[in-house]
Amino acid sequence: MAMAPTVKVVLGSIAFAIFWVLAVFPSVPFLPVGRTAGSLLGAMLMVVFQVLTPDQAFAAIDLPILGLLFGTMVVSVYLERADMFEYLGKLLSWKSKGPKDLLCRISVISAISSALFTNDTSCVVLTEFILKITRQHNLPPHPFLLALASSANIGSSATPIGNPQNLVIAVQSKIAFGSFVFGILPAMLVGVVVNILVLMCMYWKLLSSAQKDEEDATAEVVADGDVISHRFSPATMSHLTSLNSLEWNSRLESVNMQSSPNMNGQVSHVETLRNRINSTENEIHSDTSGVYESARNSSASKEITNDASYQKRDETVSSRIESMDRLRDLSSMQFSSGDFATKWKRMLWKSCVYLVTIGMLIAFFLGLNMSWTALTAALALVVLDFKDAQPCLEKVSYSLLIFFCGMFITVDGFNKTGIPSALWDFMEPYARIDHAAGIVILALVILVLSNFASNVPTVLLLGGRVAASAAAISAADEKKAWLILAWVSTVAGNLSLLGSAANLIVCEQAHRAPHFGYTLSFWKHLKFGVPSTIIIIAIGVTLIR
Repeated sequence: MAMAPTVKVVLGSIAFAIFWVLAVFPSVPFLPVGRTAGSLLGAMLMVVFQVLTPDQAFAAIDLPILGLLFGTMVVSVYLERADMFEYLGKLLSWKSKGPKDLLCRISVISAISSALFTNDTSCVVLTEFILKITRQHNLPPHPFLLALASSANIGSSATPIGNPQNLVIAVQSKIAFGSFVFGILPAMLVGVVVNILVLMCMYWKLLSSAQKDEEDATAEVVADGDVISHRFSPATMSHLTSLNSLEWNSRLESVNMQSSPNMNGQVSHVETLRNRINSTENEIHSDTSGVYESARNSSASKEITNDASYQKRDETVSSRIESMDRLRDLSSMQFSSGDFATKWKRMLWKSCVYLVTIGMLIAFFLGLNMSWTALTAALALVVLDFKDAQPCLEKVSYSLLIFFCGMFITVDGFNKTGIPSALWDFMEPYARIDHAAGIVILALVILVLSNFASNVPTVLLLGGRVAASAAAISAADEKKAWLILAWVSTVAGNLSLLGSAANLIVCEQAHRAPHFGYTLSFWKHLKFGVPSTIIIIAIGVTLIR
């Protein structure tokens, strides 16, 4: 592509530079407006500077990518409501055998969940679980937070729905979902294992000492427990205390609040039972009070007569106690049936959410249109929920969708200047994927550009050019070029804390977590990220087919 006129090149470069600064440094002091506003500002400047016409700007927005991104976000919201991520969090600590076992679990679970539900979602949900577990076991958080963020990035590379740049590649390349997965899966599996080994090597002493401290603390707790466990003295119990009556009424209230609207008949019956119980208790209190008052005022000469009266009243009190117990048992049965119905409906709804998600993944593997499949699954979940969808739809990250719209326009305008084409024309002879040296140079270019300009803009700038260069060799090489771009641009995010959104999400979530706040520093991440990223990328590109 020939270079545009000088004025257009300069103005387009200025617009792209503003977008890049605000995308990489969203809180820059002179204009702290954030990434989303920065992308819109870049897009607007491309039109104002006449690098793009308004029609070209609208045409640059890729609706299939936005549809796929929106659909997967809605599905993730409903999966969170269905406790999917809570179950994943419980898996982290279930029968854990120490810090090293926990590190391996975090790496595997975050990789798998990221491949299926996007890396950003997994990091948002699992960060607080990890902080709670490390606090409970007195473990240093940073090895486990690094395992979460890095494994989430590696795992997300395996599927087109794992991260935004893969969405772009899947739509632009038209590679089938199954072909995409099986092309990168071996590299992803080996990458997760290598990542665990790197973490183990770097933090072996720290994890070992933490495990020893945990064992000592557990021994102390057990020793203390031997003493404390015997400090139990049973309290005296009474059938007719006001406390029992209050507890019973509170239980009635809690069940009434949890009852669904279709249980009005049962609720009214519960009210009747409560009134009968309360009246019975009042009568019993009245009778027993009368008995004791009469006993205090009686004289010795009337003991025989009063004994017969006491016996009769005691029988009355006992019969009323039995009647009240039967009413309580009947009410408990009513409540239990209502709770069972509610739990059964909840379980049925959760099963439907899981089945719809599995159906969406199967449709992806069958080669159906990914955007419309994701949107169909999202709308199916909205209908099955049978409630106002606004609370769930409000959880969708619309700022991310707007960011993508602005980025599409800005990157397309920068492409129109001719600068990316000129740079690629210079690099292409050295970055051909039909020989090992070319693959190494291509991987280095993607690695550097992904950390300099972020991974999604890198894919938008290089994707078509890399694929066209590889297509001149063979169709198989074209597919391989797309997969290498997906692999390297994703794993490159592990190089530094600013390399990917998942890293920043873990850092921010850890810092803001209530009662568990922890700051993951830039240098701690860089110390681990550089060797891990280079080794994993180098091994992975040899396994991509």
